[in-house]
This record gives sequence, structure tokens and C-alpha cells, in this order.
Amino acid sequence: MVSIAVYVEDDADYPRQVKEAFAERAPDIHVVDWATAMGAPDSIDYALVWMPPIGDLARLPALRAVFSLSAGVDHIVARDPDWPACLPLIRMAGEETGRLMADYLLWACISTIRGARGWALQQNERVWKRMVVTRSTADCVVGIMGLGQLGRYAARHLNRCGFAVQGWSRSPKVIEGVRTFDGAAGLEPFLAGTDILICLLPNTPQTRNIINARVLRALRPGGAFINVGRGEHVVESDLLSALDDGVLSAAVLDVFQHEPLPVTSPLWAHPSVIVTPHIASQASVVARVDYLIGCIRSMQRGERPEQIFDISRGY
Repeated sequence: MVSIAVYVEDDADYPRQVKEAFAERAPDIHVVDWATAMGAPDSIDYALVWMPPIGDLARLPALRAVFSLSAGVDHIVARDPDWPACLPLIRMAGEETGRLMADYLLWACISTIRGARGWALQQNERVWKRMVVTRSTADCVVGIMGLGQLGRYAARHLNRCGFAVQGWSRSPKVIEGVRTFDGAAGLEPFLAGTDILICLLPNTPQTRNIINARVLRALRPGGAFINVGRGEHVVESDLLSALDDGVLSAAVLDVFQHEPLPVTSPLWAHPSVIVTPHIASQASVVARVDYLIGCIRSMQRGERPEQIFDISRGY
């Protein structure tokens, strides 16, 4: 029988939920909690983790692959110098993850052009004051930085919903209905034609602090910014200055350099900022388990899952 050990920091009940889902959908895959795995490390084939204890993954000698509970893997590779880099490290993905991200971004884009933050502030103060909205989906160009699986899914979804969409990535990409740019030479023209900038980049040394004053001020006048990538992508002081100076009209932020976002952060109360607690594409336990089952089955057939972390690229 194949076994998978589960560790999720700050959620002791999550392994039980995963175990129940596997029992229903793939009873031949045995789920064990982390303490049990550490007591019998030779019996563990796979690990599903979020913020695992440093050094623990290296203590599992029979491990075939590691699954990250999120699309990002920093909680493993940036924290644990002894993580087994010789094994496949597989990012969380799947159809539901893509749908959730695309829906979140559609909501965020419409929120920026319809002034959702302003309406919420008026509601809090019980103020009835009409603000004229002159932009619609047909009037805005959405630019997505990062055209991986989630970026491509979101681009197609936003395009179907009436937005003109363009994308930028490190290497060339082709997406039907989406104008694409790539490399350093493509960044400036990409930004110059963008009204709503979405960051969906991986967290690498090359992408840290990429959202800075130069990038934000290169957008079309009154642009907006949505971050569902990583908090490390953004120079927060530059973002706040762009909002305060009117360079940006709005921002929707789901990820932050420090999470939970400190209560002292000026982003909480900023009149042009919507804050959400890193939930843009948080799929259900069942959807995640279905994705894990698919990956395990493919590896049992000798195939290679798509979403494997590439050390050389950093994502």
C-alpha cells in the first residue's frame, strides 16, 4: 500500500480531512499524520506539507516525492536547507485551483473599475452618495505578469468575460486571444498598454521587488494593481506612494511579505486598497486530494507530473 504523510502548520485537523477524502476516493493510498510518519520513516512514500518542521523531510528515506500544499514552495526550499532536492517537489495545482484564481481576478478587476472600495467605505459611514463610473470591461486592458498554468487560465477567463488581455513572461508564450510580450525588451511596451496590472509571477531572485515605482508609473494613467503572486514582488513604499499620488487608482492585494499582515500596516486602512488574507486560489480538500491522486497515479505509471519545481529556474 502506498502511504502519504501530511503536515500542515497551525491546522491540526487538516490531516484528518485529507485522510477522509483519500479513504473515499483512493482507499489504496494510506494517509498518516506527521508524528506517525516520524515514528516509522521507512514506510512513507509521499509527503504533503505546509511549513514542515526543518529537517523532517530529510528523515524520510523512502520518500518518492514531496507535495506542496500551495502553488509556492518557499515554505520548503527557503526554510529548510536539508530538504531532499533530489526528489520531485510538486506544486499544488488542478482545475479547481485555476477556476478559483480566475474568478478571484475577475472579481478584483471589476472591483477596481467599479470603485468597490469606495462603496464599502461609504456603506461603513452610512453615506448615500452616487459616484459616476465611466469604465467597463470593454474599456480596460488587463496585463498579467506571469503566464504559467494559473496565468494562462486567468488570461483566457478574463478575455471571455470581455476584457482585452495581454501577458508578459520571461520566455515567449502563445495564448489564443491574448497579446503576449516576453523578456526585458517586452516589459516596457507591455506596461504602457496596461490599465490593470496583475502579478502572478513566481518568487525568484529575479522577480523580487519587480513591482516598483518604475513599473507602476509606466502603466496607463489611473491604473490599478492586483497582487496574487508573492508579497516579495512588491516594494510596498513605492506602491503606497503611487496610490497616494494618484498614479494608481486602486489596489487589490492577496499576498504580503509578512503574513498575517501586521495590524500596524497602512494597507489595512488605505482608502484605495482591498486586502484579502491569501485566499485567491485556496481549493477545497477534495479538489486537492483529487490532484494528488492524479499525480501519484501518473508517477506509478512512470510519468512525470507537470508542476515540478525546477531548481535552476527557481519555480
